[in-house]
Amino acid sequence: MPKSDALIVDVQVVPRASRTAVGPAVGERLRVAVTSPPVDGAANAAVIDALADAFGVRRSAIEIVRGERGRRKTVSIVGATRAALHRLLDPARRGY
Repeated sequence: MPKSDALIVDVQVVPRASRTAVGPAVGERLRVAVTSPPVDGAANAAVIDALADAFGVRRSAIEIVRGERGRRKTVSIVGATRAALHRLLDPARRGY
C-alpha cells in the first residue's frame, strides 16, 4: 500500500536494454530501460535501482504497487518530487 506522501508514477519497463536509463516518456508513462532480463525478479530489482538513482532516494523508498509481472508498472516513491519527475519525463529538460 503506497504511503500518502508518496509520488505515484506509471512506468514502462524495457528489459534487456543495452544500457540502464530512466526517461523520457512513452505516452503517459516514464520509460525505464534496464539491462536485466525479466526473470526471477531481476528486472524489477533493476527498475527499483534505476528509479532510486534517478530520483535520489533510497531503494527502500520505492515500492511496485501494480504490475509486478508486466512491463507496465505503477510505483510509489517516497521522498520524490514532481519537479524531478517532470525533468525525467521531458527530453528537452534532460539535455537531449
